[in-house]
Amino acid sequence: MKMSRILRFTWILFLIAAISRVAYSQPAPAADENIPFLVTFGANSKTAWGDDDFCQIFFCFVPASQKAPFYIRVYDPDTGGEHDEAKGDFNTSVSFSIYGGKGAFSDTAAQSIHLKGNFKTGYLLASKSFGADARYDMKWYTFGPFNPSEGEYSELLGGRVLKVIAQGVSGDDGNLYRYFLSSSPTENIPLEGGNFFTYKYHFRLSDDQKHVSQIYPYVDDKTISIEISNFDWDNDGIVRIFSVAKNGLKGAVSGEDNWSVSRFPIVAEEKNSTVEIQFIKNQTQQIKRNNVVIAVRNQYGIALPFFVVPIGGVPVYSPKIRMK
Repeated sequence: MKMSRILRFTWILFLIAAISRVAYSQPAPAADENIPFLVTFGANSKTAWGDDDFCQIFFCFVPASQKAPFYIRVYDPDTGGEHDEAKGDFNTSVSFSIYGGKGAFSDTAAQSIHLKGNFKTGYLLASKSFGADARYDMKWYTFGPFNPSEGEYSELLGGRVLKVIAQGVSGDDGNLYRYFLSSSPTENIPLEGGNFFTYKYHFRLSDDQKHVSQIYPYVDDKTISIEISNFDWDNDGIVRIFSVAKNGLKGAVSGEDNWSVSRFPIVAEEKNSTVEIQFIKNQTQQIKRNNVVIAVRNQYGIALPFFVVPIGGVPVYSPKIRMK
């Protein structure tokens, strides 16, 4: 498949998201995902602590109807507080950078599961590094204001896209944080029609064994199979796959510092729809501070996007649809 066609499919997904629903909940992670925090470790960390590349990339979509400035807010951006994961004394710096303009989204380097090449394409709009700083512990830091015109424009999407990169600069501690796309610099006021998405999810599982987390990759009409990969799961329970045609199929889970891969066919009824991946905690042994990485690719090896709010809603299994 030519890269231009791949990008076109991705743009169409965003267009569907923009015109089919109004997003009134714009944190990342979203409340319905039941994920406590995103996580990024310092550049000198061990991958066995649950971060394979010490870098997390999110994108945010701003509709063409947005004329007023907007803000990207980060909760608990410092690396040194109650929620963060210390490895001895806190010594870590993590940078948050926001890119817009040409190439911020259309250049696919930042959409790869294993980062390579220049994934910092586009124009740097704002950047700040955070170490251990009580001023930002369990508080919000606001980037912006951003003019909507600073994002990379997509005619098919009818709006603009910005890229947000959190990357470990130094140290070996884990930084746990959240995002919010807001119309206010001081409050979390949703930006009507806005959305967050990523191609590779780095996050912390809850310590509560009763919690079930879930994320939602979108399957386009050219996908005939998917490959679900998880990293450093630490055997913390089970992974199950739900869709209109899959009723809790069990996926492989990884152990310490390794990847595990499950492959599933996609039937016609699953195309142009959302798949739900559930993470069910270990019920016999409590595993704490478990950080994991999740990615989904199609048969071409192209990563599929996770939307913080599932397009079309959470999938509902239909027993009338049979897997072949």
